Amino acid sequence: MDKLVIEGGHRLHGEVRISGAKNAALPILCASLLTAEPLTLTNVPRLNDVRTMRALLSQMGVRQQSDEPDAVTLDASQIDWPLAPYELVKTMRASILALGPLLARCGEARVSLPGGCAIGLRPVDQHVKGLQAMGAEIDLTHGYINARAPRLRGASFVFDVVTVTGTENLMMAAVLADGVTTLDNAAREPEIVDLAACLGAMGAKISGAGSDRIVIEGVPHLRGTRYAIMPDRIETGTFLAAASATHGDVLVRGASIDALAAVVDKLREAGARIDVDGDAMRVRGNGELRAANVRTAPFPAFPTDMQAQFMALATRAAGASVITETIFENRMMHVQELKRLGADIEVEGNAAIVRGATRLTGANVMATDLRASACLVIAGLIADGETTIDRIYHLDRGYERIEEKLSALGASIRRVGST
Repeated sequence: MDKLVIEGGHRLHGEVRISGAKNAALPILCASLLTAEPLTLTNVPRLNDVRTMRALLSQMGVRQQSDEPDAVTLDASQIDWPLAPYELVKTMRASILALGPLLARCGEARVSLPGGCAIGLRPVDQHVKGLQAMGAEIDLTHGYINARAPRLRGASFVFDVVTVTGTENLMMAAVLADGVTTLDNAAREPEIVDLAACLGAMGAKISGAGSDRIVIEGVPHLRGTRYAIMPDRIETGTFLAAASATHGDVLVRGASIDALAAVVDKLREAGARIDVDGDAMRVRGNGELRAANVRTAPFPAFPTDMQAQFMALATRAAGASVITETIFENRMMHVQELKRLGADIEVEGNAAIVRGATRLTGANVMATDLRASACLVIAGLIADGETTIDRIYHLDRGYERIEEKLSALGASIRRVGST
């Protein structure tokens, strides 16, 4: 099992390009199931989750061809097996995104229930209820969602809670349904807008993506197209936080301020200087960092996927920062690992009080989930001495070649295999 070894104390400087967004790529890959024509995707990130999704699609009969490192052409003209088995779903919960497209295109689907998640419960009941409202017959047996519908029909559906994957699944199902589907209390994340744009390029009729009310007029079929996946806003935020924490000077290319405004605002409040020029952001952290309070919430508020990285930065800020997590009930597991490095953090319920300007010292730590991994990387960059991060397979799910990108910015970081 690979580890990362980081020698702290180096300012990040230089230029980095952001990869395609994992959370946009996964549903868009599933959108290939909706058409019998080839779908070519570019700016596809090379991540473990993307490889898992591609393996799942291949198992269903989707043929794939990659003529460029960051591109793939998917041909779902023949879907042999509309099944998402437990063996693949257990490694990546986003596999549930195959449910809506399979049901819409094939009239049936069998998808394993995702099971537990390290950062908390992520129920799929909204996916099921929405598809039932569209006429699907669904039963849950032996750990699988078994769904059937000769033809889905348009419906009005109100989500009980805001769910990103639920919104994406029902949106994909609705594009081939008879009639009009209205989704209220829909998620507003930029990745949903990206999915809607790809579906639109394929011939879908969707309005309202990016708002809490999405209207989809079903069409008989979709066509193939070529589409570039949006840059990863969480990778962008991670590099902005890392540059700020190390008092660095980094130009981040392929960024989008519209997708990251809440994070940029908080970094500026904490003392970072961030200048925006089109799709480039220059971040400079030459001055003293200041404490800033953060509360996670659905987009456009501060994203839960940046909470851990901001906490690492807060250990270096003067004063006490209060970081409140409202999305997942178990997303503070990185706190104990930060404390191993010397951080002064106290957890009260769903809030962490970070008393900053402490001196972190290198130690052996363990990643507990994807964003906790990024948090520990930032902490290792600013700690005195050597930090070793174990279980970085979490990191490889969502960051493409992060040690190479950080090394190019002057970090002393290397990947080592287990002995």
